Amino acid sequence: MRFHKSESAFIVFIAVILAAGVVILHAYDVLQDSPRVLAGDEDVAGHFNYLSHLLFATGVLIATALFFGVFFIYPLIRTQAKEEGKLRAMTKSLSDRSVTLEQAALTDALTGMQNRRYFDEALKEYLEEFSRIDKPVGLMIFDLDHFKQVNDTHGHDVGDEALRVVAGCLKDMTRYHDVVARLGGEEFAVVAPNMDMEKLTRLAERIRKGIANMPILSGNVRIRITSSVGLAVWDHRESAEDFFRRADQQLYQAKKQGRNRVSA
Repeated sequence: MRFHKSESAFIVFIAVILAAGVVILHAYDVLQDSPRVLAGDEDVAGHFNYLSHLLFATGVLIATALFFGVFFIYPLIRTQAKEEGKLRAMTKSLSDRSVTLEQAALTDALTGMQNRRYFDEALKEYLEEFSRIDKPVGLMIFDLDHFKQVNDTHGHDVGDEALRVVAGCLKDMTRYHDVVARLGGEEFAVVAPNMDMEKLTRLAERIRKGIANMPILSGNVRIRITSSVGLAVWDHRESAEDFFRRADQQLYQAKKQGRNRVSA
């Protein structure tokens, strides 16, 4: 078994203190014998000389312990404290970095909104929670119409700005507890808890009109863009995947019917 330096130093320190204690006890026994020595014919000078040597040895041991503690043990304790401080700082830094990386893993870098991974996890959690209280959960899937033409005609910088503007519109027009995410490309989704189909349709129409009436500016380019929307309200039986698939089918219907519309 190997000891750490501080543990070894502590063992030596305790050993020196114990040795000093043993010498003090022995000196005490010798001192107890002093009356007998004084009353007898024994060598008094030798007796007290031996006692003085014991006291001197005790002083040397205590001085050694003090020297060892001040110049060896204390620096080790200080070094260890500094190392622990560095480790705590490093641990906090790594923890903060882990949180940052986790947030980055759940955030869309372009728009700053939640990404598909976050959306999938949140949708499952919402369905699980709302199944207990028997309340509706609405789902809207948005797809920007003819978005490829925007990129091909005006370039990806304009397309990226369009995505950011649409993301801002979705955030502004939804509630704080709605889950708003970019699923990828030009597709977005909103999980709207506690909304039946009538309320969900009204909200989707407001957002669709908001996107259609919102100018997108990028340099000298000024464009408008429209969106198609598919809606579904959870039936409390289907899985998150089936629920999403049903809303996605409605999105397909909206596109098939001419785009820039809501299908439910």
